[in-house]
Amino acid sequence: MDTKEITDTPPPTPQPTQAEQKRAARGATRPGDRIFLGLSRGSGILLLVIMAAIAGFLTYRASIAISKDDANFFTAFEWNTGVVPPRFGIAVLVFGTIVSSIVAMVIAVPIAVAIALFLTHYAPRKLSGPIAYVIDLLAAVPSIVYGLWGALVLVPNMNGLYGWLDDYLGWTGIFSWQGGAPRSMLTVGILLAIMILPIITNVSREVFRQVPQMHEEAALALGATRWEVIRMAVIPFGRSGVISASMLGLGRALGETMAVATVLSPTFDIQASLLDPGGGTFAQNIASKFSEAGDIGRDALIASGLVLFVITLLVNGGARAIIARRKEYSGANA
Repeated sequence: MDTKEITDTPPPTPQPTQAEQKRAARGATRPGDRIFLGLSRGSGILLLVIMAAIAGFLTYRASIAISKDDANFFTAFEWNTGVVPPRFGIAVLVFGTIVSSIVAMVIAVPIAVAIALFLTHYAPRKLSGPIAYVIDLLAAVPSIVYGLWGALVLVPNMNGLYGWLDDYLGWTGIFSWQGGAPRSMLTVGILLAIMILPIITNVSREVFRQVPQMHEEAALALGATRWEVIRMAVIPFGRSGVISASMLGLGRALGETMAVATVLSPTFDIQASLLDPGGGTFAQNIASKFSEAGDIGRDALIASGLVLFVITLLVNGGARAIIARRKEYSGANA
């Protein structure tokens, strides 16, 4: 009995040599793998170097401007870089950039998600294809074209909407209107919403298409209606993708230049009402003042660009944190 047990015992598994262990740790055993690994790693490092170079350049030039600023850079409501000493601040620009982007997101995200759901779960194939093609074309339209359309078509036809908002919601103060030209933050937000709508729609549509068919079939088998299937299976699965799409749209809204400069009547004051002309954004201010700015003026504009750079990084970081918290809904974990 003992002899049989000893005979049936499998031979010990040979242990890999030290050289084999190092080769396995590197993960690249062929020349092509090593080349691809080097290119991939180099691309990642190059991206970090470029980002660090941009941040370093902006920080250096911004420090020069802020050191010569006679006003508070973060709270001043003026931009006079041609006087001695110069006085400039970004309070109005921060407010205008954030408010116009919020208005654009509030308008664009629900409409974009609704369009994406319609194209993926309601529209027949013969209809969804042409609509998706038109949306793709809208994403390729240059911003200056949107700006010209906004100035020539959107602005002249906003008086009716402004009057209605003032009649029924003017008591809030946010939608009160004094009868001026409708070149305000609300008009800018509507134009930005139209511009970011194709981006959010396209990404959300592709995310909703990745919903496992078994999830939808299981919900239908339990007696769910089509809307209940979307609410319980489709939207939870694509939530992180919709957040990513929204952040892409928000990134464009934060940095949009020509369309905003064409529509907005900029002033360095903050209006309590979204319907009153005035305000400004970082990108619009840089575009409109860069050509006539001197050395200090350009450094001041670069300083405002640094703030916009930081805001964009914070927005992207916040989006990644939200997605990480909801990673159980992502397609990779389905």
